Amino acid sequence: KEILGEPIPGSLFLEKSSLYYKKRDSSNSAKNLELALKNYKEDNDLLNIAICHNELGLIQEDDGFFEIGIYHFVRALEILKDLNDSQKIIKTLNNLGNAYYLIKDLENAYKFYQEALQLSKQENLRLEEIKSASNLVEVLYLLKDYDRIKRILARNAEFFKENEDVYGIILTDIKNGKLYFIMSKDYDLAYQHLNNALDLIKKIRNKVSIFVRAKLEWECFLYLGKLHLIWDNIIDAENSLLQSLEAVRIFGIRDNINEGEILEELAKIYSIKRDDKRAVEYYNLAYEIYYKFGDNIKCADLKYKIAQLYSNSEKKSKALDYYEEALNLYEDLGHIKEAAILLHKLGDLYLNKEMINMAITNFTRARDYFKELQDDYNANFLEEKIKSITND
Repeated sequence: KEILGEPIPGSLFLEKSSLYYKKRDSSNSAKNLELALKNYKEDNDLLNIAICHNELGLIQEDDGFFEIGIYHFVRALEILKDLNDSQKIIKTLNNLGNAYYLIKDLENAYKFYQEALQLSKQENLRLEEIKSASNLVEVLYLLKDYDRIKRILARNAEFFKENEDVYGIILTDIKNGKLYFIMSKDYDLAYQHLNNALDLIKKIRNKVSIFVRAKLEWECFLYLGKLHLIWDNIIDAENSLLQSLEAVRIFGIRDNINEGEILEELAKIYSIKRDDKRAVEYYNLAYEIYYKFGDNIKCADLKYKIAQLYSNSEKKSKALDYYEEALNLYEDLGHIKEAAILLHKLGDLYLNKEMINMAITNFTRARDYFKELQDDYNANFLEEKIKSITND
């Protein structure tokens, strides 16, 4: 058609986009979606305009451009609501929930997941209800609403068993494993659920793509690695975490935010093994991931952890640099408790280096933050410390 100068229908651009996406070529996939969108706009084909916006949102989310992804999901949602297409509305609401969850906006993630869940129930779309509830569980972990999670997962497990849905059973086992790990009450049960999931993944390995398999495996290996770390099985922990990292890199088109958590856990292992050089390397790799995805609190925490490693080495001047960088991040975020603790620590470090003025400056700032927090004990302690130094 291109050679003959004939117009190419939007459906062909959609097909091309899908083929590029399967090849993990997000750039060309997005270009073809934009061309399809242009065609559908010219034809005023509202349903396909919404579909293009939704697919563009998914690609932008994969590439880490969450705000652009959210824009496309919102546009799709507006059109679908006008068309009153409940099933596609529910899917788009879940996509919005996923995007907000990834940028740690729990309020909006909860709002969209809950809206998807309510609409699914209202329209009696049982499968969409189960999927929406399963997504909501991810927010409920962070809200520590464990009783509701248990109820949701019990209902989901029953549904998937009735329908002999192995994929759904695997997801529910993974979520149960994660639940019991987070609750810190029954690590053996967490271990059992995660291994059940891995056993089932092996059984369907020839029926699903390598990307789907990797998406299922990564979290199993992550939490198994964390469990082994708790049980001091350092070699098993390292092996599990490396398998988790490999899985994430298989299904991720580009850097994936989940890499940050895995790299951080690996850094802990190398720290335990007293391989501080490697621990710092992995903390820095994790920092780069979190920085790319705008998780500034994680960036601050990692700067702090790297500083702690350097403070126990001969490179104490590097520790000061990293502590100062962590402090700047905490203050920018308005996390004054962490800033106060860090200023106190910096004051002690400067005092040990006999940099008295710097020590007093940091102690004074820490004291003022503790006063703001109404922490009289630490504020008074630092007041006495400052007096003691100035009197000397």
